[in-house]
Amino acid sequence: MPEDKLRYPIGKFKWPRELTNELLAEHIADIESFPARIRKETASLSDEQLDTPYREGGWTVRQLVNHCSDSHMNSLIRFKWALTEDKPTIKAYYEDRWAELADSKIPIEPALSLMDGLHDRWVVLLKSLTDEDLNKKYIHPEHGKEIRLDNTIAMYAWHCNHHLAHITELKKREGWL
Repeated sequence: MPEDKLRYPIGKFKWPRELTNELLAEHIADIESFPARIRKETASLSDEQLDTPYREGGWTVRQLVNHCSDSHMNSLIRFKWALTEDKPTIKAYYEDRWAELADSKIPIEPALSLMDGLHDRWVVLLKSLTDEDLNKKYIHPEHGKEIRLDNTIAMYAWHCNHHLAHITELKKREGWL
């Protein structure tokens, strides 16, 4: 399988040109259902399987689950900053370094439980956003770019599906179904 397909099983994220209310609702539904979907896909995996990289040089399934918890926690905070401050510059982090820390190598249940509660709160917030809120922005220091909250919803729906596909595609390739 080509490296690009292993790295981006659903394709690279493309910034949306226009986000309709229907499309935003679909993205929020993807974010809302993610904890249950990732829990389902990892429920029967052994420790050996959880410690298998999804591609050569890639993270293990265990690291992916913990990364999603870390990333989505950061996203919720970014939303809150953008909603309560005027175009705040967010704090970037080294996700690759976070994936090497000790808490990314423990059983995945704490990360799954964290995502259950985190996504419950995040989705309540997302569903409450007005058109004015959706147009609020934050500044990402790595890109120096203003990013609107509606686009961030699209990006994190992709993020959920992207990492879930890493797991499901690995399971297919390895015959773990």
